Amino acid sequence: MTLHLYFARRFAKTFLSVLLVFFAILVLIDMIEQIRRFGETEAGFGMLLGLTFLNVPETLYGILPLVMILSTLALFLGLARSSELVVTRASGRSALKSLVAPVIVAFVVGILAVAVFNPIVAATSKQYEALADRLRGGEVSQLSLTSEGLWLRQGDESGQTVIRAVRSNLDGTELSAVTFMGFDGDGRPAFRIEADRARLTEGAWAIEGAKEWRFDTGQAIPEAEAFETERMSLASNLTRDQILDSFGTPSAIPIWELPGFIRDLETAGFSARIHKTFLHMELALPVLLVAMVLVGAGFTMRHTRFGRTGMMVMLALALGFTLYFIRNFAAILGENGQIPILLAAWGPPVASVLLPLGLLLHLEDG
Repeated sequence: MTLHLYFARRFAKTFLSVLLVFFAILVLIDMIEQIRRFGETEAGFGMLLGLTFLNVPETLYGILPLVMILSTLALFLGLARSSELVVTRASGRSALKSLVAPVIVAFVVGILAVAVFNPIVAATSKQYEALADRLRGGEVSQLSLTSEGLWLRQGDESGQTVIRAVRSNLDGTELSAVTFMGFDGDGRPAFRIEADRARLTEGAWAIEGAKEWRFDTGQAIPEAEAFETERMSLASNLTRDQILDSFGTPSAIPIWELPGFIRDLETAGFSARIHKTFLHMELALPVLLVAMVLVGAGFTMRHTRFGRTGMMVMLALALGFTLYFIRNFAAILGENGQIPILLAAWGPPVASVLLPLGLLLHLEDG
């Protein structure tokens, strides 16, 4: 137990050190990028630094597998140079038993990353996008989903229109049981339209089965001038791509809220396959981090006097990057429906564990 605690403590310290190094590097690189993007706006140095710290967590979270495999290489190369691995084996402890503590640490880090770091990244990335849009003078996301249905917003300097629909097609261009609420430039209600269906065409909504109330005519009772029509048109500056882009990336949604968002998405009529794939990819992250520990250990749990240490490190990094690439490629196939979601999310991490485990059994205990 004492030896396990020693290895766990050494590995945790090594991981934190490598993580801090990458954090410092990413801050410097991202600060330059923020200056390049927003240096000509009214943003001062303090705001640019704030944007940097809001953007870096997302990048750092994405390279956790790289940080994990580099930490594993640093740990076992250090243990090999100090002959601690030789002493450990001489005491009768196998290579697999020596890996128990680092594997547990990696798994715990993966759980903490998904449960704690993921919501932090979602919040910081959302705040970064909001500040960046404000500096660029752009619009905030035009779409949101709730248990009550789909909400859209369109408008220009002359006024805004809020759109609510119970259901939609996959790209948000055909709405059912839809309500349009129009507001003038001063924010006062201008009209309301209740319709059975609405379809987005070039520059307008084609509305069917509609009833319209006007609030800008001075009439005390809007119902008195309300009228019904089978077909009408309402100008719109929305496009299909704008609606789809308004969803943002699944990474902008905290892991704890993602199942509910997926339910709302499917209730509104949209496809939630991308979000489901991302959810399972996040849940499989601890297994992937364990696989990176096994990959690093498989090539470096040897004494340095055997030579070819540099080549072993390069082989470990190459295998780690290959497994990471296969995982991302499988995620794309899962998002496109080419393979089942569970296979796309869990297949590569499980295979990434079994491959280096077989290598360790062959090289160390074979």
